[in-house]
Amino acid sequence: MTDLNYTVNKLRKEYREIFLKSAEEINSRIEKIRPENCKGEIFDKFPQNSEGKNWQEQTINLLQNEISKEIYRKLNEILAYRTKFNCNGCATCCNLACSEFSPEELRQKADNGDNFANQFLSVFIPYKDKEEARKIYPEYIELLEKNKENEVYFYHCPKLTADNRCSDYENRPQICRDFPDNPLSILPESCGYKKWKEEIEPIALMLHAMIEIIEFYTTKIKEAL
Repeated sequence: MTDLNYTVNKLRKEYREIFLKSAEEINSRIEKIRPENCKGEIFDKFPQNSEGKNWQEQTINLLQNEISKEIYRKLNEILAYRTKFNCNGCATCCNLACSEFSPEELRQKADNGDNFANQFLSVFIPYKDKEEARKIYPEYIELLEKNKENEVYFYHCPKLTADNRCSDYENRPQICRDFPDNPLSILPESCGYKKWKEEIEPIALMLHAMIEIIEFYTTKIKEAL
């Protein structure tokens, strides 16, 4: 039996290391475009029309265009590589879907035009209680409990047949067709996409770290502009 708690803690450690390395690389690229006579730090308040202000504007362009485009391209490559793998019919994703939102909250979001919430509700219905969900993937429920993740709601698809097949496969919504679309999601050993996740996880962690760093830099620089 896989110890998910160990796996998640290991992933967090790897992410911290990758985050620090990614931060150093992004900072290095920012320093490379610093004007020769510019003094100060990238988050400083610089006078209008100064070299420092120009540096900040160039950095915003670097982050939001050049680096972000690189990230977007890599993410698309990851998702394209996913097509090399196939569902093997374990049906865990059909039997156990989790959300931070209650059925009522999802309905409200759907009524407000949220496409994902609308699709989710077209597929899943809530379990009566957590113990029903525990029977499907006990290791995952245990992980949530150890991490004190109490505000999680568990759902399942009522269209699943006794032999773990979708009774409305041809009409399944996009969220079913695209699953799993997050390479950092937790997948059981029985999932046909588990190997895909393991192979691309390091680069997925790096891209996630870079997105976080870019958001931080962009927010702080815009505050200084």
